Amino acid sequence: MNFTERLNQFFTTVGGLTAFTIRFFVEVFRPPYEIGEIRKHMDELGVKTFSIVSITGFIIGLVLGMQTQPVLARFGAEMFLPGTIALSVIRELGPVLTALIFAGRVGSGIGAELGSMRVTEQIDAMEVSAVDPFRYLVVTRVIATTLMLPLLTIYVDFIALIGGYIAVIITQNLTFAYYIHLVLEAITFSDVIPGVAKTFVFGFIVGIVGSYLGFNATKGTEGVGKASTTAVVISSLLILLFDMILVRLTLIIFP
Repeated sequence: MNFTERLNQFFTTVGGLTAFTIRFFVEVFRPPYEIGEIRKHMDELGVKTFSIVSITGFIIGLVLGMQTQPVLARFGAEMFLPGTIALSVIRELGPVLTALIFAGRVGSGIGAELGSMRVTEQIDAMEVSAVDPFRYLVVTRVIATTLMLPLLTIYVDFIALIGGYIAVIITQNLTFAYYIHLVLEAITFSDVIPGVAKTFVFGFIVGIVGSYLGFNATKGTEGVGKASTTAVVISSLLILLFDMILVRLTLIIFP
């Protein structure tokens, strides 16, 4: 594939994804609302991702604490370690790393699932049966990912703080109660709100990208695999891009 074809494919994907997103916002407010389907997807997404984000969250806090402690020790500021861990996790590391793992685990799954339904003509069969596949398959999944990722992020933040405590007690004789006191003393609502709020955007990105690529998959099983892997790549890039934008907005709103 030459440069011209790649450029054409890029703009085709951007245009298609934009139109797909606009269609979502048109359809999401139209009844009937598939509440049961949304609840089912939220349950599936949570169960599938729970174990891996638990491990990741703990390692984030533990490694961050072990890496930060020697740096603060050079300046005699080791008592700031709990607050540093809390701010780093809650404002940035927790939301972004959870979103990237979510994209890898859930985004690829959505792309593969809807892609399989497209190439086996199940989506076409739903259209023939007078069932709107976009509302039933896409809208429900995007809402589920948008609502589920913030909940997972809050959980990961908590687990990461526990991992950070393990790193702290290796070098400092702090009780858990005093560690939590230092953490709460360091963070404010202006730290928590932006960190959690931007995960709604990240969750939406994972859902809409995975759904778009799976819903429009072609070329049989090869297309399903391509939809799955491309969903992870595009979701991850968009998460990092929007994180950069949202961080800048956060610094303006919460200086």
